[in-house]
Amino acid sequence: MPEQTTTVFPQPTLDEWAAAGIDLPVLFTTGPLCDRMGIRILQASAERVVGTLPVEGNTQPYGLLHGGASAILAETLGSTAAALHGGPTRYPVGVDLNCTHHRGARSGLLTGVATAAHLGRTSATYEIVITDATGKRVCTARLTCQVRDAG
Repeated sequence: MPEQTTTVFPQPTLDEWAAAGIDLPVLFTTGPLCDRMGIRILQASAERVVGTLPVEGNTQPYGLLHGGASAILAETLGSTAAALHGGPTRYPVGVDLNCTHHRGARSGLLTGVATAAHLGRTSATYEIVITDATGKRVCTARLTCQVRDAG
């Protein structure tokens, strides 16, 4: 399992969420599924989120990366960005996720980068590119989230 990293959030975002009583690093770097998968978020803003996933422990019976693991990484990164877009009084709900798997991976650490394609009042869409340690694209995904009021 990779070493725990410190998540980098923009200071204005930290200030806004702290005023609402939300501890952002705990919100986005812990949780049973991310812990189980070994997902770590390295950088996060509404426009771009970067995170990693180890291949080891996330394979299908034939030793290749499980496609569902790529989907979990993609949704985690995109949802994190959508939550930052929504701010402390709104939350994201994934409504569409699609993944295209380009190549298999048997070992190493994958890196995913979610980049905003659309940031609207009630929705946010992200392209997520997942690459291996050599920079080769393993998966391309797109996630659309509805951004809802918490009240």
